[in-house]
Amino acid sequence: MKRNKVFIGIISLLLVSVLALAGCSSKDDANKEKDNGKTTGDQVTVDIFQFKVEIKDQLEALVKVYEDENPNVKINVKTVGGGNDYGATLKTTFSSGEEPAIFNIGGPSDVEEYKDYLVDMSDTESAKIALEGTLDTVTQGEEVLGLPFNQEGYGLIYNKRVFEEAGINPDEIVSFADLEKAVESLDSQKEALGIDAVFALAGKEKWVIGNHLANIFFAPEFNNDPMQAYEATTIAFEKSDELKRHLDLEAKYSVQPVLSLDYSQQVEQLFSLEKVAMIQQGNWVFNSIYDMDPELAENNIGLLPVPVEGYEGKIPAGVPMYWGVNGNKDDAVVQASKDFLDWMYTSEAGKTAVLEEFKFVPAYEGYDAEQISDPLSQTIYEYASEGETIYGWVYPAAPTGWSENVLGAAMQKYLSGDATWEEIIDDSRSKWEVERQ
Repeated sequence: MKRNKVFIGIISLLLVSVLALAGCSSKDDANKEKDNGKTTGDQVTVDIFQFKVEIKDQLEALVKVYEDENPNVKINVKTVGGGNDYGATLKTTFSSGEEPAIFNIGGPSDVEEYKDYLVDMSDTESAKIALEGTLDTVTQGEEVLGLPFNQEGYGLIYNKRVFEEAGINPDEIVSFADLEKAVESLDSQKEALGIDAVFALAGKEKWVIGNHLANIFFAPEFNNDPMQAYEATTIAFEKSDELKRHLDLEAKYSVQPVLSLDYSQQVEQLFSLEKVAMIQQGNWVFNSIYDMDPELAENNIGLLPVPVEGYEGKIPAGVPMYWGVNGNKDDAVVQASKDFLDWMYTSEAGKTAVLEEFKFVPAYEGYDAEQISDPLSQTIYEYASEGETIYGWVYPAAPTGWSENVLGAAMQKYLSGDATWEEIIDDSRSKWEVERQ
């Protein structure tokens, strides 16, 4: 009997201890929740969904640096771009319930589509040092709903060696007639120059033709102002004939079939291996070319404006995309997302990566422009510094998905011979008008 009493006493003591520990644990957990919005000691997880394939590895490396400095933050980066439709994939991601904490938006149309998710970024240091005009298309009232990636520009990237051997001076290519003459000369010398074709037109990529190329020719009718395009109920296509003749020129003198050429083939397999003289792309391709041939990238490539009547010598330059933060996430994740973006653009480690690893032309104050390292970005910076030499990125202000999935798809039909130019222009205009009703 005595032994039983001792046993019961031991059991009672253990129960009291367990209950006491549980009570302390519950009290500690409550305090942790109260202190941090998440349990202290747990990592705050930030999921990034971004489009720029050219900085995938560099961004992931920078994230590791940040995680080392901030061990309570875990950042996952998912990159969708290049040959994949970022916009469509982003929509699928949101509809599936797997919403990222940080994602990319392109301008006023995307702001409208995702306005229920986007958190105000005006309290960030990055928003306060963004260059004048770079926040215009993501600002609603007092709220800033995105932070600019960088500044980019595009045109015709050309191989300096090929041009020199062909006896062509790129400075003398100003008008369409000049470009056409140079293209015909290059084509006549293909064998001697060691190239397969003059161009590699990535016709498989709707964004290459529907976003970028078309933008050059329809931006002027909106005075190069994205907000005018955003408010427009129709598009006149005042320069559609010029767009057609340029597209025809690239298609005729391109590696064939153009509708099978994707971004990777265009940049890496053809231009970087010096199989073509020119590609229609922007300064973002530098890293990809450098990975294939550092010598070519650093010393042998240049950028030509696409000739447009009345806008000769000008290039489209501006902010290609913005970082948005998902306000549907809990407060700790939202703050961690803002903190990371601020660190990326304002810390010394982040600024060094932006300039030297990402090869970005900064959209923020506080950067040493002389440290812009690659020739394409240097050219863009020079154009951007001389405002009269650029015109706007208007296509992100078109109805959501229109530039790529309507106009780009229609241009593909034209290239395949399944529609006339007049048909695709009329159809694209009609669909713009329907979306804006």
